[in-house]
Amino acid sequence: MHAESNNIQDYLKKSEVINYDHKLIVNKCLELEKDMENIENMENIEGMEEKKEISLIRKIYEFVRDDIHHSGYIGAQEVTCTASEVLEFGHGICCAKSHLLAAMLRYFGIPAGFCYQKLCSGQEGIDRKVLHGLNAVYLKDLDRWIRLDARGNKPGVDAQFSLYEEKIAWPVKKERGEEDHPIIFKEPSPTVIEILKKSNSRKEMWEQWDLGLRDLFHD
Repeated sequence: MHAESNNIQDYLKKSEVINYDHKLIVNKCLELEKDMENIENMENIEGMEEKKEISLIRKIYEFVRDDIHHSGYIGAQEVTCTASEVLEFGHGICCAKSHLLAAMLRYFGIPAGFCYQKLCSGQEGIDRKVLHGLNAVYLKDLDRWIRLDARGNKPGVDAQFSLYEEKIAWPVKKERGEEDHPIIFKEPSPTVIEILKKSNSRKEMWEQWDLGLRDLFHD
């Protein structure tokens, strides 16, 4: 896994999709920051005292993972794309939730990028590969990137914040033809953004979802 750009500032930029200057995002970030200030005793992670920035990253990650629904879990048909839309509607698919997580981290000056996986469909009896989106965040105290998957947990899926042992929703199974894209992108896939923006329903979105897979993995 390697960064698309060696300029860390590229992972802090705002855009139409990663719109961390939107009032809803600013207010939510300030709310979470205030919650952090009210915590007197820092917890320990894997035997070390959390530094403030790491604690903040974990809090933001767990907010997006747990408080923002995966659209499929709640049967939502509207499709969200921009970070502010995901926060406003309270749901998004994996890639959309990654837009919100990146925006909230970037608001605090924490570098965040975009990662993609080619996975087998979870539908029984269907031999189909699907695109999955998640994030990478740069930890300056440790001078390295870690991946975080905020899609949302359910029975059989247990993604967690972890500094040393990666705990994403779906570690790839290479024997099944699954792949991790090796690049940490500085911006979301333009093809993914186009699909999300143009789809009038989640059903319509899934009918085009293979386009993102082909674009990123050249399938």
